[in-house]
Amino acid sequence: MLSFEPSDTDIEDLVFDALDRLPSPFREQLGSVAIVVEDEASPEQLASVGARGLYGLYQGVPRTAWGADQVQLPSKITIFRGPLVRANHSPERLAAAVAETVYHEIAHHLGISDARLHELADDRSTGG
Repeated sequence: MLSFEPSDTDIEDLVFDALDRLPSPFREQLGSVAIVVEDEASPEQLASVGARGLYGLYQGVPRTAWGADQVQLPSKITIFRGPLVRANHSPERLAAAVAETVYHEIAHHLGISDARLHELADDRSTGG
């Protein structure tokens, strides 16, 4: 059970903290990506990625798929407060999970697939 109840502002502050720690070369590539916090994913959002639950969702065109004229369409990253709070029962775990989710969704904006993110995580955990 939670010994604390983070507010929407608390979650937003954790998102800002994660963005502040993002190396500037990556932060500079965010451009006009909107990053929002919502309580729960909608059935449509879940269906769009075939998931039963989500901590975050990237919606847009990854930078690697922009056309030759570099025209970008608006992109959006949504961080879902409810699932993150329910799964992380301490302020420290919640902060780490929010940061991990923000970075995961930014990776999608940069064109990195879930499969590649899993490979990178495996390499990191095995020291490879």
